[in-house]
Amino acid sequence: MCVEVVVAVISGSLALLADAGHMLTDVGALAGAAWAASLAMRPASMRFTFGLKRAEILSAAVNGVALLVATAVVVVEAAHRLASPPPVEGVALIGVALAGVTVNGSAAWLLSRARRMTLNVRGALLHVLTDLYAFAGTLTAGAVIVAFGYRRADPIASLLVATLMLRSAWQLLAASGHVLLEGTPESVDLDQVRHHLGRVPGVLAVHDVHAWTLTSDLPVLSAHVVVADRCFADGSAGRVLDQLQDCLSGHFDVAHSTLQLEPASHLAHEQPEHD
Repeated sequence: MCVEVVVAVISGSLALLADAGHMLTDVGALAGAAWAASLAMRPASMRFTFGLKRAEILSAAVNGVALLVATAVVVVEAAHRLASPPPVEGVALIGVALAGVTVNGSAAWLLSRARRMTLNVRGALLHVLTDLYAFAGTLTAGAVIVAFGYRRADPIASLLVATLMLRSAWQLLAASGHVLLEGTPESVDLDQVRHHLGRVPGVLAVHDVHAWTLTSDLPVLSAHVVVADRCFADGSAGRVLDQLQDCLSGHFDVAHSTLQLEPASHLAHEQPEHD
């Protein structure tokens, strides 16, 4: 990043300066991702009964906002330079871009091998991939300037960087927002959940089904399950509960579920909003 700033000032390149600004957000993003990952590993407590696992989601959301801000700055400056392009040293762009492609390519390869591709890790990877693509664009712009003397190639490359940054920001904000707003996990089809649970012997009906994501790889589900009164009389309710939880774990990869078993005779006492 420091090398980019120095060379950008000397060469007059907005593409390098824009990417240096983006890399500054990368520094914060990667540091935040590492911090969030360490928080997520902390055990549960009386105050945080699920631990701090959702810190990963907050980190991803912050990364998305940081990308949006950096994108806006780059677009405004690129518009000015398109109207009045200053002289740019193409050879400097090529040299720095080649180094950037090498460094970010290596970083992206390392991150892609993470054992847990959480939204937090994905956010860090998107930052690095955006840098990789940006350097490829800068390399192209440098080659065009050297070969043809077309100075507008530099701000055009900057707009390419901004487009990639905007795309990454949208992906992060959409995914993290879905989790923070308690959206249903993509891997869980509630109609299928009701169907599968309803096929368990002794189950008469399933209602008040809710599914959300605690963090990237931890879907959670709760439901009210109506069972025959005899299940409570003959002691088979526990076996039914085991079958229900095995069904959720096996078919939908939901390991954390809260199921309220209700006798059929209690159904009339349910509140309307529980339908």
